[in-house]
Amino acid sequence: MVFLPQEVIIRKRNGEALAASEIADFIAGFAGGSVSHAQAAAFAMAVYFNDMGMDERVALTLAMRDSGTVLDWSDLDGPVADKHSTGGVGDNVSLMLAPILAALGIYVPMISGRGLGHTGGTLDKFDAIPGYQTSPDNALFRKVVRETGCAIIGQTADLAPADKTLYAIRDVTGTVESIALITASILSKKLAAGLGALILDVKTGSGAFMPTLEASRNLAESLVTVANGAGLKTGALITDMNEPLATAAGNGLEVRNAVDFLTGAHQDPRLKQVTLALCAELVLMTDKAASLEAAQDAVAGALDSGRAAEHFERMVAGLGGPADFVERMDSHLAPAPIVRDVFAEGQGTVAAVDTRGVGMAVVALGGGRATPTDTIDHRVGFDRLAGLGTVLDGRTPIARIHAKDEASAAEAEKRLKAAYRLGERAEKHALIADSVPPTQ
Repeated sequence: MVFLPQEVIIRKRNGEALAASEIADFIAGFAGGSVSHAQAAAFAMAVYFNDMGMDERVALTLAMRDSGTVLDWSDLDGPVADKHSTGGVGDNVSLMLAPILAALGIYVPMISGRGLGHTGGTLDKFDAIPGYQTSPDNALFRKVVRETGCAIIGQTADLAPADKTLYAIRDVTGTVESIALITASILSKKLAAGLGALILDVKTGSGAFMPTLEASRNLAESLVTVANGAGLKTGALITDMNEPLATAAGNGLEVRNAVDFLTGAHQDPRLKQVTLALCAELVLMTDKAASLEAAQDAVAGALDSGRAAEHFERMVAGLGGPADFVERMDSHLAPAPIVRDVFAEGQGTVAAVDTRGVGMAVVALGGGRATPTDTIDHRVGFDRLAGLGTVLDGRTPIARIHAKDEASAAEAEKRLKAAYRLGERAEKHALIADSVPPTQ
């Protein structure tokens, strides 16, 4: 029988469950050009309003994975794993997690994205490192993974190409927020990367795309259920984004923060807790430890011994960056022309933070994109960001600003001050709010 894409659209429009074969045919047709962008937009809107069951979500994820190349790492002598974050401010966990796991014999071929909205992107951080190739050819990517244990790069054109095109359609048709479509978008790329295990960091709070714990839990449960249903062992932690995760927000500043973390020069407590927890979950999931306690000990040892910092430096050098980047970071990361403290208008305790507002202040500095074609200034951002509970008394600043000019500095200062609410006491939030274990 001839496949007609409009029949699939009509069935989903009417709230019916689609068969896996129908979804596969639709996505294959979309990738091949026989399903138009208009039909894909109609399909996305039908899913947005009528949702998809878990079996449909698994089928959609697998179909989008199969629209391009699926990597094979069977030649490696250890487990292959990765982590995905739903995005936040000051979230540079990937920069530490990959080399920590590599130091423990877990290979991490991490395929990351760029900043979106108010959140920073991992690739944008690495672009701050001179010479680092975020888009290497496949041969170099495999070589660096094999020799250093980890490589952090951008999505290649042949990995889940249907997702990239469908996301662009969703972005302009008001269908981005569908949990079914978000799930398939995230997981199709991870499945195409050929992983054996995946840990998800699903954010919740004022800086998260899912601001409520209920919404974050729904997304985490969808991701874990679908990933495991598609054959990828996956768990999730739901972590707090009611304040920036690190004391730095901005691409080059977050790289500096990560190197200081790996060398032990400075480790933000919240950032350390989340990073080590995610690492320990993956160590346990890949059978590199017999218990969570043993996994935690192994992760701490990889960090404290300096082995993780060595793997980070080797990864940077392998992908074209300076061979001495860790030792001579200051000579490789360009400073911003304007660096000064930002003080609150009054005095009091930091009671609440509009974390999204902090992220948009970084965008106002030029450290993020207002439009997809914007060029990022990797020098700008904030460091020494005050956390919840900090007493601001006129001597302690909210943060230190790094700006390219006075105009952007003034706009960002105004936004940063507006993002901080002072009071008598801070709102309390659990850093790790919940977890969803693997289902297989």
